[in-house]
Amino acid sequence: MANSDQQHHELTKNFLGKELYVIVTTPVVAREALDKMLPEHLAHQIKLEKQGIMFGAGPLATEDGARIGGMVIIRAESFAAARAIADADPYHKHGLRTYTLTRWTVNEGSYGIRVNYSDQTVTIE
Repeated sequence: MANSDQQHHELTKNFLGKELYVIVTTPVVAREALDKMLPEHLAHQIKLEKQGIMFGAGPLATEDGARIGGMVIIRAESFAAARAIADADPYHKHGLRTYTLTRWTVNEGSYGIRVNYSDQTVTIE
């Protein structure tokens, strides 16, 4: 058992351990009702991004391409703070979507960024 614990510690000692919050949002009205509020929703999302609150966001879809909602990953100090952020989304505020909220600990993974000076383009991998 001690060997297993030691191996576990060695494998995990440098994990990131960054806690984020995941909002999975589900529509409760027809697409047309969502479309009317889409500009307000997107402006809210961009505001969260610019404030450094949003880690990532986007639609969720089934294997056949049907959209079933969205996911928003945010930085927050607590469930209460994350809930306040989620409640402020216009879709949630107006009852057009419901959501679930979970805490996610990021341990493993990677991403890459390439910056080309010559044309000032950026690629995220």
